[in-house]
Amino acid sequence: MNIGLIAHDSKKILMENFCIAYKHILSNHNLYATETTGRLIEEATNLNVYKYLAGHLGGVQQVGAQIAHNQLDLVIFLRDPVSQQPHEPGLGSLIKLCDVHNIPIGTNLATAELLIKALERGDLGWREVIR
Repeated sequence: MNIGLIAHDSKKILMENFCIAYKHILSNHNLYATETTGRLIEEATNLNVYKYLAGHLGGVQQVGAQIAHNQLDLVIFLRDPVSQQPHEPGLGSLIKLCDVHNIPIGTNLATAELLIKALERGDLGWREVIR
């Protein structure tokens, strides 16, 4: 499966720890991330991550294009709902695209863990049929 990984600056360490904890699951899938998040994940886990531009430089839109073309099966987007993000409109569009194209998205640690466990159990196999 193809998994998109994005994290706001204040959530990057949380994303690193998440990927370390679930490395055994993530290692069986294709990972895509915005530039800084992807680099941090690679350094922390030695997993291969295809990296887009930094989020504020268009990486979020690149992930959005992948979603719009039904090329991602799952998105983990650890976002900071409290701090104002300069590129907030693009982030809202990303969530909307996931809703439109029926792509599961986890926007906090709780939903991310539920989705990664569902992935491990094979509960997201329906995505392969849709893709």
